[in-house]
Amino acid sequence: MKLAIMQPYFFPYVGYFKLVSEVDKFVFLDDVNYINRGWINRNRLFLAGEVRYITVPLVGASQNLRINDIFVQPKEVWQPKLLDVIRQSYSKAPNFSNTFELIKHVLQAGGPEDKISDVSRRSVVETSKCLGLDTHFIETSSIYENARLKGPERIVDICLRADATEYFNLPGGEGLYEKDFFTENDLNLKFVSPALVPYSQFGRDFAPGLSIIDVLMFNSFEESRGIVLS
Repeated sequence: MKLAIMQPYFFPYVGYFKLVSEVDKFVFLDDVNYINRGWINRNRLFLAGEVRYITVPLVGASQNLRINDIFVQPKEVWQPKLLDVIRQSYSKAPNFSNTFELIKHVLQAGGPEDKISDVSRRSVVETSKCLGLDTHFIETSSIYENARLKGPERIVDICLRADATEYFNLPGGEGLYEKDFFTENDLNLKFVSPALVPYSQFGRDFAPGLSIIDVLMFNSFEESRGIVLS
């Protein structure tokens, strides 16, 4: 069984979904400390002709708090403005209507006490459905109860509990994990190298690595699936 583990990111870039596509089970590492200025509550899009960040504002965000303990600000404070900015920048994109409905669903589906782990997890799960990915998702906070473990030890513990035989990670993890440690635990460590396939972005010079939202805006869901799987 193939397994991957990542923190829940907000509408992450295409490589994140490439990782999702490669595995049978994808585990959201949601009970670790929040990282300021990371990808948990923000990502990048073309806004007003420039690459800029979109951000989900949080309540009392701190690196001393776990991701699944941090609430987002009330919807009425920020969602209308964020949706309006995206609408203004992408309304003429070929797949705007379908993608905008996806974004609204992700943002509006939660309750009044949404946590950032909920919002970012939804962004990945619902986008994966649009891409036709049938990977099974689960959160570390809901089952494993092993937050006392750190680094590779926790990763291996999750893999063994899930009966995984292969652990997949993005290239950024190559400096974090030693293959021998996984081999000793009967696990095959593999790294996924996403291809950032160029596509038209309103005729601009191609900007790779933006949020999956940008990919979906300019390509049908089926075409976007092809980009992810390439």
